[in-house]
Amino acid sequence: MHKDLNGKTVLITGGSRGLGVALAHAFADRGADVAISYATSADKAAAVVEALKAKGVRAIAIQSDQSELKSAQPLIDGVIAALGRLDILVNNAGIAIQGQLVDDPALDAENYNQQWQVNVMGTIANTRAAASKLSDGGRIIFIGSRLGTSTPFASVADYAGTKAALVGYAKGIARDLGSRNITVNVVQPGIMPTDMAAEVASELPTREAILDLHPIRRIATLEEVAETVCFLAGPSAGYITGETLSISGGLGI
Repeated sequence: MHKDLNGKTVLITGGSRGLGVALAHAFADRGADVAISYATSADKAAAVVEALKAKGVRAIAIQSDQSELKSAQPLIDGVIAALGRLDILVNNAGIAIQGQLVDDPALDAENYNQQWQVNVMGTIANTRAAASKLSDGGRIIFIGSRLGTSTPFASVADYAGTKAALVGYAKGIARDLGSRNITVNVVQPGIMPTDMAAEVASELPTREAILDLHPIRRIATLEEVAETVCFLAGPSAGYITGETLSISGGLGI
């Protein structure tokens, strides 16, 4: 593996499970020091850190509840205090609450509002806290969803809306930070083999029906998504900014 991120430090929010773990390993394989945040999974986070250190990089885990906006600044400050710098922010943390139509009389508005708080306001808080601390030439990458720009089935409106909001925000941030050569992009995975996907599977169409929407009739691997994120974080992607890249097997075309 080419160590094209040697000397860089990355923060991956939500790095103790699912895609976050795959991202952490992919960055470590390229030589980056890795910080991950986690909300509640302290044991899982500690295991990830030990596995990363075994690859010869520095690694830390910081507890940070993304629904609490005041936790953003201590998170960023903690990364810099421990690892000395911040070059790459991967906004990966989020939750998925789906399965109810917008006109459902029993709509759990409080739960859906929490999703907006975590996926949008929490992500924005982390980005604001990091923006002035990122090194010039740094990277910000938002993990969105293909549902943010294409909605092929019902009962996902709020989740799709939270991910669509990140697309517009990322474009604005790309403008704001361009003079410092900081690039800002959104990666939109389709369905992936994660705990979060499994938790909402019963609320979605059947597996076969979902695969029928994909020209490439399979779901993404976590490694495929992680590789794309690392490319955007690397030296070959310095002229790519304000873009939204879907990794979804053709879902939505």
